[in-house]
Amino acid sequence: MPEGFPAMEWIDAATAAERLGVKPATLYAYVSRGVLRRRHGDDGRRSLFSAEEVERLARRGRPRNRPPELVIESAVTALGVDRPYYRGRDVLELAATSGFETVAAWLWTAGPALPHQRPAPAGSPAGSGGHGEEPAAPSGGAVWRCDPQALRAAVAAQQGLPEDLLPLDRLQVIATVLGASDPLRHQLDPASVSDTGRRLIAGLVDAMPRLSEPQGESIAQRLWSRLCPAPPAPGLLRALQAALVLLADHELAASTLAARVAASARADPYAVVLTGLGVLGGPLHGGASYGAERLLAEVDEPRQAARAITGRLRRGERVPGFGHSIYTNGDGRGGALLDLVKEAAPEHERIAAGQAVLAEMRRRRLPERNIDFSLAILAAVSGMVSGAGEAIFAVARAAGWLAHAIEEYERGTLLRLRASYTGPPIT
Repeated sequence: MPEGFPAMEWIDAATAAERLGVKPATLYAYVSRGVLRRRHGDDGRRSLFSAEEVERLARRGRPRNRPPELVIESAVTALGVDRPYYRGRDVLELAATSGFETVAAWLWTAGPALPHQRPAPAGSPAGSGGHGEEPAAPSGGAVWRCDPQALRAAVAAQQGLPEDLLPLDRLQVIATVLGASDPLRHQLDPASVSDTGRRLIAGLVDAMPRLSEPQGESIAQRLWSRLCPAPPAPGLLRALQAALVLLADHELAASTLAARVAASARADPYAVVLTGLGVLGGPLHGGASYGAERLLAEVDEPRQAARAITGRLRRGERVPGFGHSIYTNGDGRGGALLDLVKEAAPEHERIAAGQAVLAEMRRRRLPERNIDFSLAILAAVSGMVSGAGEAIFAVARAAGWLAHAIEEYERGTLLRLRASYTGPPIT
């Protein structure tokens, strides 16, 4: 029995749902509302529930007088103790063995099959499935390309925009123009949406201003050239590739819920992604990496970490890049990404600054780091432009938004959450 759990009987989700007469998804809604306790099995995947609590709830009936909660059944992503699982596959394993394009296809259609083996050591030949430099044609398949005419229109639409505009703001302009330029955007069957996704994500990347020469044809290599003026070190490019996989989906995060609502109304894939982009930039979501970038920028040397954290706490602000509503004991994605960055540039001064911030947060017993913090360190070590973390997050998550959109298109019903009215009496 794991430490912290008293001796009691624990039952699996299927048994608990059957006893309560509800769908398994409703069990997790009960957990989030504090109605039921849940722990994870020894394998980290199975959810277990207290048999006593389930029996007590079954006797008194379903919870009432609570605000309505939207529960959506989805086969895309499950959340584990410290990481997500894409269609049952551990995201940390996928980040170590598969490229972004392959994982996106897996999210969209559960195919092609993904490798299970661990990667070969760093320095193995390109395209061998190891950690060498990425192959020119990602995952052995066709290179993702946007329609040339649409790409030219998206580039032209950015003329006159401020040069220091954050990449996420550019991506919203790009997505709008790409959608208006695609006559196939209203074809909503899974195969068509997957094709649109490849064109869309390629266009998001390729329409951004080029800062350096791409070192290959993968989305990661092309994205690097839009975010960093210097060519990539192989280890840091591997970290960027892993970041795209780690961030591709996260169940019903705020931007994904918004994207699913748009898809349920039969909005086209470009509108779905544009909806997600509009939500992503919030400081409590993808914008947290931008806040973490600014936090690191204040730490010129390790001893300044305490002052940077104290200043935020004194102003009543959250410390960006720390804490997670799901992974209360630490975000495994953040640990995996940070390890890759440290392996690629162990002596970099931005690593030391990040480690000092981590140590100070732990000394104060404040929340653990999440993937937004590791993303900010990747951007700082690589010398990327301001706001690069948000752009990486956005390009990656576009794959997840489209996976959820495919489910909504096939479901064919409008998502409609009800409000619990608290206004003046109706007369």
